[in-house]
Amino acid sequence: MMKTLSSGNCTLSVPAKNSYRMVVLGASRVGKSSIVSRFLNGRFEDQYTPTIEDFHRKVYNIRGDMYQLDILDTSGNHPFPAMRRLSILTGDVFILVFSLDNRESFDEVKRLQKQILEVKSCLKNKTKEAAELPMVICGNKNDHSELCRQVPTTEAELLVSGDENCAYFEVSAKKNTNVDEMFYVLFSMAKLPHEMSPALHRKISVQYGDAFHPRPFCMRRVKDMDAYGMVSPFARRPSVNSDLKYIKAKVLREGQARERDKCTIQ
Repeated sequence: MMKTLSSGNCTLSVPAKNSYRMVVLGASRVGKSSIVSRFLNGRFEDQYTPTIEDFHRKVYNIRGDMYQLDILDTSGNHPFPAMRRLSILTGDVFILVFSLDNRESFDEVKRLQKQILEVKSCLKNKTKEAAELPMVICGNKNDHSELCRQVPTTEAELLVSGDENCAYFEVSAKKNTNVDEMFYVLFSMAKLPHEMSPALHRKISVQYGDAFHPRPFCMRRVKDMDAYGMVSPFARRPSVNSDLKYIKAKVLREGQARERDKCTIQ
């Protein structure tokens, strides 16, 4: 259900079961934000800007069903370990990024993978859930010369060996190589609609936000496409207190375990 407040401004009500959070982790300067940028708007920025923590939100209408994907682009420095742990606890799907020409960034991904499995295992034991843990390990910058490579493909593939919910991709955010394929596989492992992948839905700008209202006129504006998505330009990260309440509710079974904030487009 969607409630339209005014032209170009709307509150989108997404069912709790259709709200997800994707967490992107990795060392500094490996291209995490570039991969997120490719996902959201298909662009690549040459200029490097250190990330503290960026939050993005994308909403979808897929065959009449509303979905919400929150994206947490984390800092490579992780100065606050407790915040990183909280990000892991609240994450539903994960992308771990390293640079193929940087051995230390690969070692960091191995540490992150271990930490995610430990943190999620602890939460799983408390909630008695049988939920899977969809994760992609991503070797970025495969457009660089093989002479620069410090991580062999065979070694990286060992991290996902024997785990059907974990996949390995070598990508180039700069050249947009294998990025769409990576997201397609990640969403498939998470049992999310394939149309959430960047190449499989029509992208709508915020000025056409009213198109998410199920009216014939709006449906005509998207040319009868049955899947389209929109980035919320003013989305704000839920507070730490909200995340803590979410985890507490999940552990204590207080209310719906998947309760998320509504998406407000302003």
